[in-house]
Amino acid sequence: MAWQAIDRSRPAVPEGAPPVLSEAVKEKIRAFFDRYPTRQAALLPALRIAQEAAGCVSLEVMKEVAELLGLAPSQVMDTASFYTHFWPHARGRKVIVLCRSLSCELMGGRAVADAVRRELGIDEHETTPDGQYSFMTEECLGACEHGPCMLINERLHSRVSAQQVPAILQDPDNDRLDIAPSSLYDPPDDRGRTDQASAGGTENR
Repeated sequence: MAWQAIDRSRPAVPEGAPPVLSEAVKEKIRAFFDRYPTRQAALLPALRIAQEAAGCVSLEVMKEVAELLGLAPSQVMDTASFYTHFWPHARGRKVIVLCRSLSCELMGGRAVADAVRRELGIDEHETTPDGQYSFMTEECLGACEHGPCMLINERLHSRVSAQQVPAILQDPDNDRLDIAPSSLYDPPDDRGRTDQASAGGTENR
């Protein structure tokens, strides 16, 4: 397979492209500036707010965040590409994060991962055709005593077996929480993504 040539003379983001982030989203990011000693220190919350508003951290989003924080776009890309929770392409409505730490692996985590791939027909950092699910693994979710464990959005499912995966994925409430999640990083309502926050349900045991 031939290597794809990249024309470095052409900007990654076309000149005059319409903005991705609304002024309300930018204002919410600015509200974090006083919490940190430098604008660069506010980059992580800025990226999280931007991702929730735009659905992903695309090159356009990186450029707008860089301009807002007074950083070079390369600095924003370095950070966004380091953390696995920032997606450079569109995510599903529900993001499955499966722990791949040693404790979860020993308790059958690899079989759970295979079951998720088989059930959804996707691999890591891919999204189902209907846009319902995306899948990724993470080094540790900090719940080693509950392994194998996985998150569906912000809800933790603990002691998951491969046999339980189909039922969990077919449950429409598999991302519901007992308490409402924090809205600290949610975008303003004008972006229409805060309706994903939900309450109720129980942890899978």
